[in-house]
Amino acid sequence: MRTEAGLVGVLALIAAVGAAAPAEAQHQHHGGAQGEQAVSPYAGMQARSIKALSEQQMADLRAGRGMGMALAAELNGYPGPVHVLELADALGLAPEQRRRIQALREAMTAKAVPLGERLIAEEAALDSEFAARTVTLASLEVATSAIGRTQAALRAAHLRYHLATVEVLTQAQVRRYGELRGYRSADARRQGG
Repeated sequence: MRTEAGLVGVLALIAAVGAAAPAEAQHQHHGGAQGEQAVSPYAGMQARSIKALSEQQMADLRAGRGMGMALAAELNGYPGPVHVLELADALGLAPEQRRRIQALREAMTAKAVPLGERLIAEEAALDSEFAARTVTLASLEVATSAIGRTQAALRAAHLRYHLATVEVLTQAQVRRYGELRGYRSADARRQGG
């Protein structure tokens, strides 16, 4: 009985220390002891022209690059047209396959670029409202809903072309693509999976 009570006490102490650790870590991350200057991971971003987007992100959006929007497809065996073209020789693409994948890449870019430009404009408008201190709950709802719709359309545009690309490739080319991109583990290769 006494051992059981001691064990409960030790477990309670461990739980209390464990609960305090994240709070202390967060305190240290955001400035540490009283009087120290807090350093945010956002420091320096206040100088961006659009606070929510880096220059690289804007360049990627303007060029129609995927920015990881199609990872659900890419990492589940649905190659994208841009990377397939980069690996065309290693994949042994036939001339007709290369032509079709190139057409898909061009169509994807034609769809993604205007959406990227729209997203930049919508983020700039939201940023301007906050900077001018004119944002309201109503305008915030309108702006973020528009941004969300554009982000969804942009992501769907990228994912759609991954679906179309896999239809042009053979199963062997899709497997080889995964290997070349480093997605298939050594275990899967040994097991033939």
